[in-house]
Amino acid sequence: MKQKLFLIGFLLSAGFGFAQGLPENPQPGKCYVKCITKDTFKEVTETLQVYPSYTTLEVIPATYKTVEETVLVKEATEKFVYVPATYENVEVSYVKKEGRTDLRSIPASFGKDSRTFETYPATSGWEYKVLEDCPSVNKDDCVAACFVEYPAIFKDVPFTTLASDASTESSSVSEQMATYTKRVIKTPARMDRVEIPAEYKTIKRLVVDQPATTRSTTIPARTETVTRTILDKKGGITTWEEVDCELLDPNVLPVFYELGSARLTPSSKKTIDETLLPILTGSNVSIEIMSHTDSRGNDDYNMSLSQQRANSVVNYLVSKGISRSRLTARGYGETRLTNRCSNGVDCSETQHQRNRRTEFRVINN
Repeated sequence: MKQKLFLIGFLLSAGFGFAQGLPENPQPGKCYVKCITKDTFKEVTETLQVYPSYTTLEVIPATYKTVEETVLVKEATEKFVYVPATYENVEVSYVKKEGRTDLRSIPASFGKDSRTFETYPATSGWEYKVLEDCPSVNKDDCVAACFVEYPAIFKDVPFTTLASDASTESSSVSEQMATYTKRVIKTPARMDRVEIPAEYKTIKRLVVDQPATTRSTTIPARTETVTRTILDKKGGITTWEEVDCELLDPNVLPVFYELGSARLTPSSKKTIDETLLPILTGSNVSIEIMSHTDSRGNDDYNMSLSQQRANSVVNYLVSKGISRSRLTARGYGETRLTNRCSNGVDCSETQHQRNRRTEFRVINN
């Protein structure tokens, strides 16, 4: 409270330098903020041609249709097929051993006969004969001449006669027959000519049904409605607004966001509706929204996330009709921790939660 009174005193002492610029009839224990009446603006709309009309040519591509055609895929030809000879078995007789004529020898036959032969013819003649009892010493004295006849000498000579000469007698020996199997051609080998017909196939082809054409289209000019903000009423008049002194210090708002996001939860929006909207709609004061994170995570990321969360509160208030010029969003990341839970310090979830906060305070314009 002493600090607040000191602030009031400071404002009052500073105000003396501005002569008549201080609040009139200030009350002890009250706080005042200087509100400068800002310029007011209004929005006007104008229709501008942002693109001229022009003609486009649309190419209508050719269309195709499917047709079927029968095409020759293999020409007719012919081939020669060799048909081998066929055989059959026949029994063939042959002379295994030729017939012959045997000859039997018949020896000659003989008869017996005899023939008387004169072996010595009949003779006669004088023969001298010495007498044996011749007393003479001369033998010639004892020789007598005798006329002697000798008959022929005959001899029967037996001989063999040939009754029949030697001869032969023939006898026939029949030939010996046998058979063997012989494969003989029944039908001789030949070459048959075989016609091979042509082969055809049905194919599908895409042929142009409608050739490519163009179609022109006139594109109308494009206009755009431009909303401009123009000065409606010049501001600049300084006024003082009485505020609750506690609103001059940072006040923690129980505002929560989705995890890792700057999106406000429905309960947080309700808190803003019940806390900030009454202050802003009942006065001309300005408010600063300050968002903080705990020390966990990347420092730069935390700084960016806190700024986005502060912006989310401002954007929500603007959507409720509050002028953006009365709102300031500041993200401090993890630079303003309320306890010792800085980087690398082991803290509980409750301790970290104290640092994840969104604050607001009333500020001078």
